[in-house]
Amino acid sequence: MFKTIKSDFPASIVVFFVALPLCLGIALASGAPLFSGLIAGIIGGVVVASISGSAIGVSGPAAGLAAIVLAAITDLGGLDGGGFEKFLVAVVLGGIMQILLGVARAGIIAYFFPSSVIKGMLTGIGIIIILKQIRHFFGMAKNPSGNYEFLQVKWGNLVSDFLNAFNALLSGNISIGATIIGIVSIGILLLWSNILSKKGKIFQLIQGPLVVVVVGILFYILTKGGTLNLIKSQLVSVPVPDSFDSFKSQFSFPNFSAIADQNIWIIAFTIAVVASLETLLCVEATDKLDPDKNVTPTNRELIAQGTGNIVSGLIGGLPITQVIVRSSANIQSGGKSKMSAIIHGLLLLISVILIPTLLNKIPLSVLAAILFIVGFKLAKPSTFKTMFKLGWKQWVPFMATVLPMAITGNLLLGIGLGLAVGIFVILLKSFQNSHFLHKEGEDVDDGKIKMTLAEEVTFFNKGAILKELDNLPENSTLELDVTKTRYLDNDIIEILEDFAHKAKDRNINIKLISERGTIENPPSYIEFFKLNQKT
Repeated sequence: MFKTIKSDFPASIVVFFVALPLCLGIALASGAPLFSGLIAGIIGGVVVASISGSAIGVSGPAAGLAAIVLAAITDLGGLDGGGFEKFLVAVVLGGIMQILLGVARAGIIAYFFPSSVIKGMLTGIGIIIILKQIRHFFGMAKNPSGNYEFLQVKWGNLVSDFLNAFNALLSGNISIGATIIGIVSIGILLLWSNILSKKGKIFQLIQGPLVVVVVGILFYILTKGGTLNLIKSQLVSVPVPDSFDSFKSQFSFPNFSAIADQNIWIIAFTIAVVASLETLLCVEATDKLDPDKNVTPTNRELIAQGTGNIVSGLIGGLPITQVIVRSSANIQSGGKSKMSAIIHGLLLLISVILIPTLLNKIPLSVLAAILFIVGFKLAKPSTFKTMFKLGWKQWVPFMATVLPMAITGNLLLGIGLGLAVGIFVILLKSFQNSHFLHKEGEDVDDGKIKMTLAEEVTFFNKGAILKELDNLPENSTLELDVTKTRYLDNDIIEILEDFAHKAKDRNINIKLISERGTIENPPSYIEFFKLNQKT
């Protein structure tokens, strides 16, 4: 792991600055203590990465679980009613279930998701990242109506957030200081990645995101009290302990006396299934982005994630999954081994303990600029163009994944709809490709019709074949070619048996063509196909 430390350490700094606001934001969206998001980020970096077989995957609290966590804490009594401590029991149990899934070798389920859905997920996440950062980039402290409701994270209401941001822009309800440093940050990032990084090793060692964070802190210090001053809501907000005891008090511990509550077991099962699915999809997507084309052992990943969730739940952290935002930032920044993920977790821990006051001077607009670049690289316009050129069978599932995510901000909804459309496309093509029907020769009136069955014909093809058989004209000859057929569902054989009786009444002659030769009007189709499949 230490052989690539020159690449991993700069990448870990980038991932750290990407992870910090995400950990806080997801905790806020989940209705949990902000410190719980940081705990999950630290455990995801140090514990999960140490056990995982992924070279470049980064784990932490996931936006896809925010709605589930919020509902669970509320149902268990809320923060004030001990709901969070009960919820931590579910996190621990969910982690145990994930380990069992890994031992049972359930990591292969991600391979059954179409590539178009995975690419749609990546693109949708990129769009969500960009739209969610607009308000922070322009420092919108209030919405046009004058209240602070706009600042609340509303997962699943992305269109409303975007329209609020757009109205705020039109009304001039933005912070000039935040906008200026945001624009400057994007300029530095683009200059660094496109020009300076190619000029010398110093620009590769010192990454652009680190530079813009330093510039952002200096901007806040120099403009404090002036017309470009940034207010507290436009800065990072990390809890600042004033003693070791106050630092310890930020940790929460599971209330195991509630383990008999069936609701906790239901929540635990939901966390285990959703977190495992989201992790495996992100593993699949991350491996596709990896320039070194490493392949992550999925069963080991489930065990690593389960271990991380057990530890996170025991000390008051949110559920953990592998997350594509931090993983893609790691890849784009040149990370080569799991050391980048581990170091990023250690940096989170060190920063929370030693420099929380300094972290609270980072403008959110600077972090938004970093995330803009990450989001754009995930949702490039060229991706839409490429998927469209691949044809409607790739384009439709891709857009069915992207649009629900972009409209609602719900990761699982997009994946679910995209997968459903992908399955429908498969069934449709299976329905259409079960057979080929054409008239023999140039004379379309000679009454000879040939139907060639595909290599595999299942019950999904019943409707198409039945329709074609019913449309055959009277006094004709059907040549049914099963030479290439290796699997024929019993449902199809029964259809042919039934058609044989109808064919006599309609004076339709049937010839079966197989590797064993041609048989005219066989007495038993079932016996014929049994013999044919044996040969």
